[in-house]
Amino acid sequence: MPIDIAAAERFVLAAARLLDRHRLAVLLHRAPREPVLAALRAYRNPDGGFGHALEPDVRSPDSEPAAVLHALGVLAEIDALDDPMVAAAAGWIGAIAAPDGGVPFVMPTAAAHPHAPWMTPSDGGSHLTFALAGVLWQAGADDPWLERATEWCWARLGSTEQLSAYTVKFALQFLDRVPDAERATPAIAALRDRIGPDGTLAVPGGTADERLTPLDLSDRPGRRSRALFTEAQIQAELDRVEAGQRDDGGWAFDWLQWSPGQVVEWRGAVTVHALATLAAHDRIQVPWSG
Repeated sequence: MPIDIAAAERFVLAAARLLDRHRLAVLLHRAPREPVLAALRAYRNPDGGFGHALEPDVRSPDSEPAAVLHALGVLAEIDALDDPMVAAAAGWIGAIAAPDGGVPFVMPTAAAHPHAPWMTPSDGGSHLTFALAGVLWQAGADDPWLERATEWCWARLGSTEQLSAYTVKFALQFLDRVPDAERATPAIAALRDRIGPDGTLAVPGGTADERLTPLDLSDRPGRRSRALFTEAQIQAELDRVEAGQRDDGGWAFDWLQWSPGQVVEWRGAVTVHALATLAAHDRIQVPWSG
């Protein structure tokens, strides 16, 4: 199914956050990265973390681990993991992490602000530890927290506790990026039994049809985690992404919609993500690619 790139861009310009409009300009038109960085800085706090609903499901102005992960993902997308914001964010993560390196899912201050029902504080380190450690390994970070977090991740992977769906997702992000490939490869293979025959993973407690797909679990070609999926599964999922473009030009998401602002902000972000995913797999040609 052909993608209407022009309609997708109109949707983003009409409905998305300034940050996501600048992200799309980088993707489609090779626009400068600085406007993305400037928009991202607006979500920063003096402590080095990020808040202000950068992660649309937790709308506290205070710094949040999920918002830091969102920021680092944007920086990775535009090849800007050398920006000073990364070291500052890593410092904040290290400051709020437990002694064993585990990072909380949500900070206690979030309770005083609008947030999704699942964005509540929990005891101990959360699955966000995996994803944050993974992207900071990708960035070449040297914050002392990263070594502690890495040991936390290996210990969790080696436990007998069954990992939740999102823990599998974020564990794969860690295993794709941690330098120790000899250890990561069998750890990835050990997660194969958690994934269904179709390459998807159900999300218990989510919406009725909520599943993590092969592209949720292994988002780019060349990842170590691609060993878990057949080429047919990846191509079928790319077909599904193509078919997901709505009449208004944008894409939607399958988790709970609980706030008008959350819906608008996530739809803009997932639309940019869908186009970036299709471009990375040569399903669309961005205008400047020639």
